[in-house]
Amino acid sequence: MKNPFDLTGQVAVITGSSKGIGRSIAETMAAMGAKVVVSSRKADACETVAESIRKAGGDATVIPCNIGRRQECEALIAGAVAKYGKVDALVCNAAVNPYFGPLAGISDDAFDKIMASNIKSNLWLANLTAPGMAERGGGTITIVSSIGGLKGSERLGAYGISKAADFGLARSLAVEWGPKNIRVNSIAPGLVKTDFARALWEDPANLKKRTDTTPLRRIGDPEDIGGIAAFLASPAAAFITGQIIVADGGVTIA
Repeated sequence: MKNPFDLTGQVAVITGSSKGIGRSIAETMAAMGAKVVVSSRKADACETVAESIRKAGGDATVIPCNIGRRQECEALIAGAVAKYGKVDALVCNAAVNPYFGPLAGISDDAFDKIMASNIKSNLWLANLTAPGMAERGGGTITIVSSIGGLKGSERLGAYGISKAADFGLARSLAVEWGPKNIRVNSIAPGLVKTDFARALWEDPANLKKRTDTTPLRRIGDPEDIGGIAAFLASPAAAFITGQIIVADGGVTIA
C-alpha cells in the first residue's frame, strides 16, 4: 500500500514560515517529501529555515514576501512556479495583529491592516494558485486561522473577526474549486508557544489560567500544528474540504 501521507512530488508554498507554526509546517512538509518555498518578510530569517531543511535532506528555496502587498504575493507565486514549475499546496499562515485592546479603541488604519493582511492576502494567494492547480488536476489550499475566530474577545476582537472570516473564505473557496479537485481547509490553533503569541503565554497568570482550563493541561507547540497542515495536503485527506480543524488541547470544548 502506498503511504497516504507521502508528499513526494508536491511543491508547497508556506507564508510566514521563517519561525513558529509556519516553520514547523515547512519542515514537516519537507520531511514528508515536498519541495517547499519558505517565505516571510525577511529573507535572511527564511534562509535559516531553508538551510536546516536542506541539511536534513530536503529541498527548499526562499522567496521573501510581505503578504500585505499584492505585487509581492504575485512575485511569490510566480517565483515558486519559475523555480519548481508548479504549486501543489498553498499554506496561508502569515498574519498580523497590530492592535491589542477593545474594538472601541481601534483605529481605522489598524483595522484595515488586520483585514487586508489576514483575509484579503489569502484570497489573493488562492486566486493566484488555484487556476494552475485546476489545470494540473487538483491541489490544496490551507488557511491557518485561530480559535479566536470561534469566540469573542475583549482584547483580540479585530483579530478574531479576521480569523472568523478566514473560515468563511475557506468554505467558499472549497465550494468554488471543489469541482476542479482543489481542497480548501482551515486550521484553528489555540494558544501556541510562538513569538506572535508571546504576550499571552509569557504572562504567568494568563498561562496558568489557560492550562488549568485546557483538558490537555498545556498550551501548544508549533510542532503540534505542522503535522496537521502536512496531513491536509496529503492523499490521506483526499475527501476533506471546507473544514475547520481545531487544534487547541480541548480548550474550546471544556
